[in-house]
Amino acid sequence: MIALSLAHIARAIGGDLQLSSDDTPETVVSGAVDTDSRLMMPGGIFVAKPGETTDGHEFVDAAVSAGAVLAIVERPVAASVTQIVVTDVVLALADLAREVVAQARARGDLRVVGITGSNGKTTTKNLLARILEGEGETVSPKASFNNEVGAPLTMLRVTEQTRFLVSEFGASAPGEIARLAGLVTPDAGVVLMVGMAHAGGFGGIEATFHAKSELVRALRADGVALLNIDDPRVAAMAPIAGEVGASVRWFGRGADAEVRADNVAVAADGTRCTVTVDGVSAPLHLQVLGEHHVSNALAAIAAATAWGVSLADCVARLETVEIAERWRMQPMGSQRVRIINDAYNASPDSMAAALRTLAQITSADERKVAVLGAMSELGEYAEEEHDRVGLLAVRLGIQRIVVVGTPARRMFLEAVAQGSWDAEAVFFETADEAYDYLVGELRDGDRVLVKSSNSAGLRHLGDRLGESFS
Repeated sequence: MIALSLAHIARAIGGDLQLSSDDTPETVVSGAVDTDSRLMMPGGIFVAKPGETTDGHEFVDAAVSAGAVLAIVERPVAASVTQIVVTDVVLALADLAREVVAQARARGDLRVVGITGSNGKTTTKNLLARILEGEGETVSPKASFNNEVGAPLTMLRVTEQTRFLVSEFGASAPGEIARLAGLVTPDAGVVLMVGMAHAGGFGGIEATFHAKSELVRALRADGVALLNIDDPRVAAMAPIAGEVGASVRWFGRGADAEVRADNVAVAADGTRCTVTVDGVSAPLHLQVLGEHHVSNALAAIAAATAWGVSLADCVARLETVEIAERWRMQPMGSQRVRIINDAYNASPDSMAAALRTLAQITSADERKVAVLGAMSELGEYAEEEHDRVGLLAVRLGIQRIVVVGTPARRMFLEAVAQGSWDAEAVFFETADEAYDYLVGELRDGDRVLVKSSNSAGLRHLGDRLGESFS
């Protein structure tokens, strides 16, 4: 974190400063901020966040033992450490993040980019961070730190030397992206797509459009909106950028995109294409599996080149990325039986993209196997969208469709209804049952996709299969 005095922090978060005997209001702290006492480092700031099953206030002593020099709390605790007492530690975390980013902007040359979209946020974040790291100190989220706690924690890693802050903004309800983006007022905002992910929370696709457009509305007046020209709903955000005084830079496969991909070819070792930026072209071999990740790469290139990074540098750095993130199109297993573990998150769009990738990378003499679990947060659309996945799996010629868990059962029923009835589609209540079936069923030449939302837990099944066939 950028160095601030205890008094400055207390003012920024509107808290009551209660000093230990070792500190004064002018004592400066600059350590890492965290809500997990197990991750606390010497000089750090511990935020005692109450949770559903545990209360951070119970771990202040553990945080102090690990080196914390300040605790932000909702009630004073009996611990030998300076404390700032606030009404709501989550709101205080956001206020502190806002102040740290503002101070970093004032003291240095910090640029902030926000990324949102129904799918692809984490992949795009990682791709863009890889590019920007070659230009200077870059802060980006760990894993999917994109909510009301994770996003501020990422912002609080900014120092005086940080040149780029990459923020990922997720949301499950209207207004959440506006609040998070409002903490930093981004210089650039990437909108990837508007799909059915979290549609249950938003209340439908149009409500999702309005929620995602909150990032564009939050841009600085001289900022730039990086918009996907291939998604009509994203393209419809261009007038919003004009309203706030931001420019628009288009990416995608469309002919009018400033950052465009052509000659896309998908294979088991990644995707190849030709990238054109403002009339200059270069070949790109993206090792991350899946044609859908080309759009994510274009988004990263669009943002980086808007800030002066050359296309050649973008390509060279992107080609070093082997996987997007753990459990996201992660190759496992062996040449004999290849496992693609993509079970960290799922929506109708990402499920379809993953199934198409499986079909594209499997040759005629190999067998396509899809291990599928439920997609969460679809609300009233859940039954229809699970039916669509079962139908698509059959139409793509998936030879073995393995559906796991009662919430996903409609995928199995639809696959059977579409003709996959002769043991081509099977259903299991638990991942353990599915594992026992698969270790006996899989054979040389099989290409296996494991895909579900995080809540279905199939990522661990993917890990087990990867180990069994490594």
